Amino acid sequence: MALSYKARRRWSVVILLVGMPLYIVAAVTVMNFLDRPPFWVELLVYVGLGFLWALPFRAVFRGVGQADPDETDD
Repeated sequence: MALSYKARRRWSVVILLVGMPLYIVAAVTVMNFLDRPPFWVELLVYVGLGFLWALPFRAVFRGVGQADPDETDD
């Protein structure tokens, strides 16, 4: 079932307002369990978690910044 353009826009806002803070909490929690590792390990963890966070939502965010394809020009 494909989402409409308006639904994808609404879901993208919800994901950014709810999902991004949850990602930040998860990333900080993981870093606390690792007891402040070296900079390069910390960077790899943040990049890895950011990549994993974005994968499931690729379809929702695709084309949201573009004009509505269903809108007709009168």
